[in-house]
Amino acid sequence: MSGILNSSIGRKFAMALSALFLMIFILQHFAINILSVFSPDAFNEASHFMGTFWAVQYLLQPVLILGVIFHFVMGFVLEIRNNKARAISYAKNNGAANSSWMSRNMIWSGGFILVFLIIHFIDFWIPEINTKYIVGDMSGTLPSGEFRYHEELVHKFKDLWRVALYCVGFVFLSLHLLHGFNSAFQSIGANNKYTKGLKGFSKIYAIGVPVGFIFIAVYHFLNH
Repeated sequence: MSGILNSSIGRKFAMALSALFLMIFILQHFAINILSVFSPDAFNEASHFMGTFWAVQYLLQPVLILGVIFHFVMGFVLEIRNNKARAISYAKNNGAANSSWMSRNMIWSGGFILVFLIIHFIDFWIPEINTKYIVGDMSGTLPSGEFRYHEELVHKFKDLWRVALYCVGFVFLSLHLLHGFNSAFQSIGANNKYTKGLKGFSKIYAIGVPVGFIFIAVYHFLNH
């Protein structure tokens, strides 16, 4: 593994794989969260399953956390190396003419997403870990006997400032994905007859999923 990460191509390939892994997680996360709008009971059931099933908690969750850490660390490493390379290439030609604004500013969108992700962890993940493993309540229920997940989600989105923060965060996620999705496929060598279709799908994903998350936050703010 260390040998792969020592080469520029290897680092980009590993970065691409971690990006694709996280994009699958984001899609799964969205699929569960959108249930909170259309079927609170289904959302509660899905959330309870994901929060208590041993394979998710003790296998997939640690892999996800490591994937997030790896992706951001590798992203900053690649950006530092790319900036050093650009310092030379920009002296010879106009870098802005050869790359998009988003490709040159992935570090900034990634940095904001990292801050947003930390806030999201503070809002949801840390309280969930505290409830289950510190308090020791694995039932996932309120005193009334109903599942707590939907009520907790709605409660988080009652404040305008938090909804606004989440909306801005998802806008940055969309901008990040618009470049990152295509870049990930290119890095793993997926340039073939399906390239045009992949680009179309990447735009739908990069815009549709973040807009969907924004819809969830705004919906619960307006209906809390």
